Amino acid sequence: MTLGEQKELSKAEWKVMKIVWELQKAMAREVYTIAGELHSWTPATVKTILKRLADKGYVSTTQVGNGFVYRPAQSAVSTLQSAADTLLTNAVEGATGPLLAHMVESSSLSENDLEALQKLIDAKKRSLKKQSDK
Repeated sequence: MTLGEQKELSKAEWKVMKIVWELQKAMAREVYTIAGELHSWTPATVKTILKRLADKGYVSTTQVGNGFVYRPAQSAVSTLQSAADTLLTNAVEGATGPLLAHMVESSSLSENDLEALQKLIDAKKRSLKKQSDK
């Protein structure tokens, strides 16, 4: 399943993916324990979520003895980019600017992040100016 074909993640699936991304390689029991501590979920709930994540292609599994090892099938950044693409595709016309402004205001961004965003904005302005000059 390619990134474009993957089903979107539910809120609970995002929470479990955060755990898997942080650990990078985890036995199911580790994921159950952390999710239980953070979200008061039972092992059965986490097991169901991990199965859905595997079915959707977000985690890979390897059986080791009686348990499973889970690994992210793709990076957090690529998953977030795909989710952002979906969000922008579904945005109401004219709402993209306010949506992006809200995301910037709501995020904790480093100075490097802000500099990179400013470069993107400057490049976009130049591109728009070239188009309007034609």
